[in-house]
Amino acid sequence: MQKSSLASTNMLENCYDSRGSLDEVASQSHHQRRMVAITEVEGQERKIVAEFCHLLEKSKQLFNGLRDLPQFGHRQWQPYFGRTFDVYTRLWKFQQQHRQILDTKYGLKRWQIGEVASKIGQLYYHYYLRTSETNYLNEAYSFYAAIRSRGYYTKASKEERSDLMVKKLRYYARFIVVCLLLKKMKLVRDLVRELAKHIDDYTLTYDPDDPLEWSQVLNEIKSFIESDNLVNVLDVDNIPMVLSARLSTRTIPPMEKVRPSNLSLQEILIVGNVCDQIKFSELTLDMYRILQVLEREPAEDINQLYDTSPAPVRMTSFAENGENRSLKRENLHKYLLYRPTFGQLSVFLASGFKELPPNGILLLYLSADGFFTTVKHPEDVGYEAGGVITNSKRDPEYSSEHDNHYKNHHCLYPGDLIPFLRKPFLLIVDSDNSAAFSRLPRYFGQPLLVLMSPQDAPPPFHQQHHKGSLFTLFLHSPLTAICFISNIVEIPYDIWQKGQHHIDRFYQEAGRLLVHAQLIDPVYLQFYTDDFIRLLMLRFIFCCSVMRMHRLFRQGRNFFPKSHPSLPENEIFDHPALKHAIFEMAITLDIRSMFVESDEAD
Repeated sequence: MQKSSLASTNMLENCYDSRGSLDEVASQSHHQRRMVAITEVEGQERKIVAEFCHLLEKSKQLFNGLRDLPQFGHRQWQPYFGRTFDVYTRLWKFQQQHRQILDTKYGLKRWQIGEVASKIGQLYYHYYLRTSETNYLNEAYSFYAAIRSRGYYTKASKEERSDLMVKKLRYYARFIVVCLLLKKMKLVRDLVRELAKHIDDYTLTYDPDDPLEWSQVLNEIKSFIESDNLVNVLDVDNIPMVLSARLSTRTIPPMEKVRPSNLSLQEILIVGNVCDQIKFSELTLDMYRILQVLEREPAEDINQLYDTSPAPVRMTSFAENGENRSLKRENLHKYLLYRPTFGQLSVFLASGFKELPPNGILLLYLSADGFFTTVKHPEDVGYEAGGVITNSKRDPEYSSEHDNHYKNHHCLYPGDLIPFLRKPFLLIVDSDNSAAFSRLPRYFGQPLLVLMSPQDAPPPFHQQHHKGSLFTLFLHSPLTAICFISNIVEIPYDIWQKGQHHIDRFYQEAGRLLVHAQLIDPVYLQFYTDDFIRLLMLRFIFCCSVMRMHRLFRQGRNFFPKSHPSLPENEIFDHPALKHAIFEMAITLDIRSMFVESDEAD
């Protein structure tokens, strides 16, 4: 019994020892597996953080490299933009997929997400500038609007670093520019109020060195909005409406039957340098107005008369190489040049000339102060008649005597354009020395048309020049221009529509006269079939006719626009059908007394 009991006890003890060892082994094994799993997770997390850091650094390098790209041409910059779009696409999707890990292991903050979104918005905006496709403006808007609605920069002022607040202010300035170009004016005003508050917070929190610079930015945008708002078009509830000036199916003037022309507008240079004219960013009011005339209205926005603050938008993704092909819509390629040096302007002109396809037309729009000479009858029409200053202000230190011998380094003379007249060319000069370009020669037999602003304005408008040129305003929105010169500051929408109907009738009659006039230069018919140029020519004729009939402008011929080649006055401007359309419009607007018959004494 004792042996059996002892054996049983030993067996139980052995069994206990064995069980204890097994449990311990199992526990150790589980712990080891757990540690391995944790190590693997940590390793995976480290890889995610490392990949994010790599994409972030790569994106910054590519974005900074955009500054070194030439702004002219097409082939040089498109591949680089494609690579930059691709990296930012991957970066944006990556931070969305791994947000939780990046929050805990990297310490990703909301302002950092906002900075990435802001860079993507900038990419789209600069792609718009290089392609003129307004769809890319809409993409920039969607990213900027998401930053605001999701409050990515909300806590920027809580950080100790003032540079984060500066990034927030710059984001607001860029967002305002995009909204201006999209005519989202209600949102623009909301953003301006927010920007003003953030500038105050920035100044009070950090006591920075640049508060005056930001105050100037704020004042510029306020002045820009106020100066562009010349006429309020009111709906039935007396609420101001936002109307687009872009080309749409409703604004394309009808085309008379004419011999088909294979010429079409393809390349555009818009130059702005008028002393004291209101500007924001690198857009003067004249530049802002004319660029809209030379863009097509996105189809989805044609019937949109109001604009509202956007709801939070879903982030869009880039298609291959930054091209969203489903939204692709052809628009004219434009260069916007604010105060370019002569070297810059000549390079961009040469690039536009080079990129011009066969049978393409190059348009140069100049809004600039004049540079004059004292030569009364210049033999050299290329240089002795003066020109326009594209970069510096007119310098009063250089007297008339100096002007004969001194040629401004950044003055564009008519002779500077002669080499580019080897291809079809449309020149629009809005300047007090526009007449300097009235004798450009056609050495190469190519179509050339020059539309020139009046060289002066009636005294009541001398104090209004900072609000933009009347000539460009007529090309931008003829009915707005009529209201402005006739002191109409508010107009009901139904009266606006009736006034526009009379202007449309004017276009129809003017188009018919233009096509069938006996003494007209062939260049008008060669350019007539292009939608944009046809609209510009008919608005030019409307401007000429109105100013020849309006009492304020009949005091001197310097108040009238001109063209080269000139239009036949008897067959066009003095035609009874055109006068009748203007009188009917004046009656509708209740300003008939401001217009006179050509043989009526003022």
